[in-house]
Amino acid sequence: MKYGRLIFVLLFAGLFPPVTTAQSLQQDDQAPATSAPEAPPGNSHEFYFTRGIYSGEFDDYNEGGRWAIDYPKADHQFLVALKRLSVVDAYGSDNAIELTDPGLRQFPLLYAVEVGSMSLTEAEALALRNYLLAGGFLVIDDFWGSWAWDQFLTQMQLVFPDRAIVEVPPEHPVFHVFYNIDRVIQVPNIRQGWEAQHGGPTHEYDGIVPHVRGIFDDDGRLMVLINWNTDLGDAWEWADDPDYPLKFSTYAFEIGINFVIYGMTH
Repeated sequence: MKYGRLIFVLLFAGLFPPVTTAQSLQQDDQAPATSAPEAPPGNSHEFYFTRGIYSGEFDDYNEGGRWAIDYPKADHQFLVALKRLSVVDAYGSDNAIELTDPGLRQFPLLYAVEVGSMSLTEAEALALRNYLLAGGFLVIDDFWGSWAWDQFLTQMQLVFPDRAIVEVPPEHPVFHVFYNIDRVIQVPNIRQGWEAQHGGPTHEYDGIVPHVRGIFDDDGRLMVLINWNTDLGDAWEWADDPDYPLKFSTYAFEIGINFVIYGMTH
């Protein structure tokens, strides 16, 4: 084991207090947030982990937007890792923002999940396009299977009708800017993470193969990073669960930190 990985494992072994499986299931069944918090005070930090609020489908059980899945716990625990494992001066709490908010351009990285439920308005599509062309970086996570891909592709064609989505090559800096990521791992949700320890599948629906795809600007900068058939957010959220496999949370934190460093430096 490399020295850096050993330090990482030891750090996360005691980073979060353990919770029982029953507690985990109870927390997992809690309804997601339905509205954004107040804007962070000042802009006194160099980085804010910013989650995108988009128009789209709602949860049947509480009419909460799918943008808020795993929110805010996943965001908070990712920030703990980011602050302890890197030199990034990060605001320690969540920061959700609507795509049409004029303050969006203050934040270089935008995180969005469950985009198979996304249904952008014309104003949202235009605002997102302008944000990305101005230097913003969109990271997509936690959507699975062909049906979700088709819906997401339709939405991205509203934003960039003239730009292709391609596989991000393994030598791209986003995989090496802080940690060296030598292969893409499929990260399961909490329940499948437990089952994977006993030979169960890690995929959902027909999303058997994980992909990291992207949209590039005219200068070759990666503007949109698409994690398809994987769930980094669940690995962040459940890193404190002793029954969630460490290999998945380790990978999720490392590649997530790479995304932040890339977004702030490119």
